[in-house]
Amino acid sequence: MARKPATKSEFVLFDVVYDDGSQRSNRRVPKEALGGLDGDAPARAILEAQDLEIAERSGRPAATIKTVRRSS
Repeated sequence: MARKPATKSEFVLFDVVYDDGSQRSNRRVPKEALGGLDGDAPARAILEAQDLEIAERSGRPAATIKTVRRSS
């Protein structure tokens, strides 16, 4: 059976480590927000915004991000 051609992903996945030592894997960031001269730097701001939204919905304070790196 022939395979379908792979589609380009719209998102890039990141692993996020927080100051409290917890880690979240495979956090999605839109691909169009990355690249250019800033590289992956915009990913941190996007992930922080996502965390704030999650914190507001859950009623818990948002954790501070320590490091962000692309998932392997």
